[in-house]
Amino acid sequence: MRPLLLSAFAALAVLAAGAAHAEPVRIKNLGRLAGVRENALVGYGLVTGLAGTGDSARNQATRQSLASMLSHFDVTIDPGDVQSRNVAAVMVTASLPAFARSGDAIDITVNSIGDARSLAGGTLVLAPLKGPDGRVYALAQGAVSVGGYRYDANGNQVQKNHPTVGTVAGGATVEVAMADDGATAATSRLTFVLREPDYTTAGRVASAINERVGAPVAQVRDASGIEIAVPTAYAANVAPFIVTLETIAVEPDRQARVVVNERTGTVVAGSDVRIDHVVVSQGDLKVTVTSETSVSQPLIVGRGGRDVRTEAVTNTQLGVEDKGAAFVDASHNTVGDLVQALARMHVASRDVISILQAVKAAGALRAELIVQ
Repeated sequence: MRPLLLSAFAALAVLAAGAAHAEPVRIKNLGRLAGVRENALVGYGLVTGLAGTGDSARNQATRQSLASMLSHFDVTIDPGDVQSRNVAAVMVTASLPAFARSGDAIDITVNSIGDARSLAGGTLVLAPLKGPDGRVYALAQGAVSVGGYRYDANGNQVQKNHPTVGTVAGGATVEVAMADDGATAATSRLTFVLREPDYTTAGRVASAINERVGAPVAQVRDASGIEIAVPTAYAANVAPFIVTLETIAVEPDRQARVVVNERTGTVVAGSDVRIDHVVVSQGDLKVTVTSETSVSQPLIVGRGGRDVRTEAVTNTQLGVEDKGAAFVDASHNTVGDLVQALARMHVASRDVISILQAVKAAGALRAELIVQ
């Protein structure tokens, strides 16, 4: 389905009215084998080398962590004596791939947890990354790359993006690979899990697998799972059979959806999402209130009286402008047709969102409306 994108900062996009069909997609892009997934890792560490933009002395955790780290190098210091702002306490997060092996490098994200102003120019000191079971699976270290900055001087501040979050490309080395759960080892059955559950797509996947193998080895278990019996020839080594499955192309079934984001004024929909007969009337009433404050200074000759003083006077002006109503008669059209009509009337994108919500409430939008 061709996408429709409307933004408050760009002109309305015009879509073709013709219906679009999904192209065949390889099975490997529709989902995954059950048990094959990434695993979250998290750790605590220190970023050093900051130019006075690290945590302040109020952060006891940072001071204690720095003193503890120095103790490993036979340097004994009381945490209360740590006053450096060149250090920041951070949380380190990463995702361990399903088939990561010892020695592989993975990317990490570094997040400040104190009152550091910026992590720019800092270096993450060796930090262990643990899994949910508390076991260390990777070690992280390296120069932090921050896509922003913050500078303070004399009460003035200039900031770009979020300088308290950074990344280290390949900053963690895998020490212990995740245990093999048997998903791709010698087994007699596999379960393929769709990324977007749908009975129609699951049926097409099962049919395509059976047609390629030449035997009824796949059957639909539910909207997201397809059970696959491994042929006897591949029982000892399932990997070649999985390679065959991944290359099978299937045309997935698409659900009619319209996604709107009111914060950014963005609408994304398929050009073939249809609407029933509907009449849209949209008017624009603009009310403007302006206030101007002036000072009334009385002309005093000699000594003024007790009640003679300067007075501030506020003058308010109210303006009302009616740009007239816009009328659209949409009969058995698509969302793309409706947007074309609204674009010709120069309707703002946030007004388009309100119109789509009203069309859905009227029961004329034949799609799921998702408001983010």
